[in-house]
Amino acid sequence: MTQEAKKERHEEQHLEKLTVKKLQEIAAEFPHERAIHDMKKEELIAFIKKAKGIKDEARAQKHKHKGKIKMAMPEIKAKIRELKKLRLQAQENKDGAKALILRLHIARLKKQSRRAA
Repeated sequence: MTQEAKKERHEEQHLEKLTVKKLQEIAAEFPHERAIHDMKKEELIAFIKKAKGIKDEARAQKHKHKGKIKMAMPEIKAKIRELKKLRLQAQENKDGAKALILRLHIARLKKQSRRAA
């Protein structure tokens, strides 16, 4: 890695750590079409990198929260029936910890079914 590439990489990391106020001060030094105070942090960093000529490599995007998997009412009811059978088996085998976990899971599914209705 060349010295210039290392410097660009350091500059890129440095910009990520700065506050929005500091980024706005840096961005004010460059000619701009859009109001700097309206820009978000990511936009300010992109603007500064473009103005300084720093190449922005395709960085990994932050993972977005996918959310919960929603089940239809028949699926929820079928899952509850299945878990009830497993819970009875656990009680017969005197496995109290597993029975407790299954009971809590069943209760959670029942709440989901009431919300879905």
